[in-house]
Amino acid sequence: MRILLVGEFSRLHNSLKEGLIELGHDVKIIGSGDQFKKYPVDINISSTLFKTKAATLMRKLIHKLTRFDIAEIEIYLNIKRNLPKLCGFDIVQLINEDAFFLHPKLQIPLLKRLFSQNKNVFLLSCGDDFISINYYLNNNLKYSILNPFLENKSLKAKFEYSLKYITKPYGKLHHFIYRNTRGVIASDLDYHLPLLNNKQYLCLIPNPINIIKISFIKPKIEDRIIIFMGINRANYLKKGSNFFDEALEIISKKYDNKVSIIKTENLPYDEYIQSYNKAHIILDQVYAYDQGYNALEAMAKGKVVFTGAEQEWLDYYGLKEDTVAINALPNSNQIANKLSWLIENPEKIIEISENARAFIEREHNYLNIAKRYLEIWQNHSTI
Repeated sequence: MRILLVGEFSRLHNSLKEGLIELGHDVKIIGSGDQFKKYPVDINISSTLFKTKAATLMRKLIHKLTRFDIAEIEIYLNIKRNLPKLCGFDIVQLINEDAFFLHPKLQIPLLKRLFSQNKNVFLLSCGDDFISINYYLNNNLKYSILNPFLENKSLKAKFEYSLKYITKPYGKLHHFIYRNTRGVIASDLDYHLPLLNNKQYLCLIPNPINIIKISFIKPKIEDRIIIFMGINRANYLKKGSNFFDEALEIISKKYDNKVSIIKTENLPYDEYIQSYNKAHIILDQVYAYDQGYNALEAMAKGKVVFTGAEQEWLDYYGLKEDTVAINALPNSNQIANKLSWLIENPEKIIEISENARAFIEREHNYLNIAKRYLEIWQNHSTI
């Protein structure tokens, strides 16, 4: 089959592509590479006119005055120029409701053309969208990515990206996509839970991880235990990174001679995934029920990851607490206590490391996941 994957924010589509190609399919990815992360794409639609310091300053000034990103015009034109090539695919999948990362006024006309040229279009619920953000705002969850905003409305500007999905233009984009796609697939429990009982919802298919490309690194605990934290500054509050920083202050004072702490910020993907190779423990995110892509790749390497590992996730996969990953709660003392437990019981690091790799091989093997996508696509399309 010819398959077009639209958008790439985490390497999900790249790993899926690798699995599909091994199974004999022709696959292309169109996207921007997600700004500084620079994920590989086959058709690059990113802006190139605003790379200089002067152009960037002008872009920021225009955005501040008008709330419009002028770079979107270039991205729009890049997509429009490529549209004639984006036809006749057996399957098209959007990674998100904002797969092209354009204002709906620009994006809807492009999607209309794309949909008219391809019969079988599917949507991933992967990242913020209309359904999930409304769910987080209107349901009494223990916590969600919107917790800091709900607790302090003065942080609204920090959550502009998430809250845009409940504005009128993005609501229109959501309904347009739902009317014109064959169904929605969730990539993990954080998106599965909001979609329960939705007529368009097909199923949860876990994130695919290329276990051939990512080698298991058996932990070697010698002089110090190494703790790694990779910060995405734009998502600092949304990920709950402030709780990790507070916990690390406690740990650095308590175990000054037993730990080494590494922090990085806004690294491109290839640099990021290499930067934590020597680490034993990875601090990923707090406000999650399930693991995102960065956490899963770290687990595949055999790292002990502090991330979303809530009871709903344990129940879904039939796991016990603290055996595969550490559930990071929005409580710096709780995180510090879990870190202390691992530092004082280093044999647990070895045990969880091996369990984490086994879990990824069992539940996230990219070839098995690719087969599940193919099954769902074929069962809900005109192929």
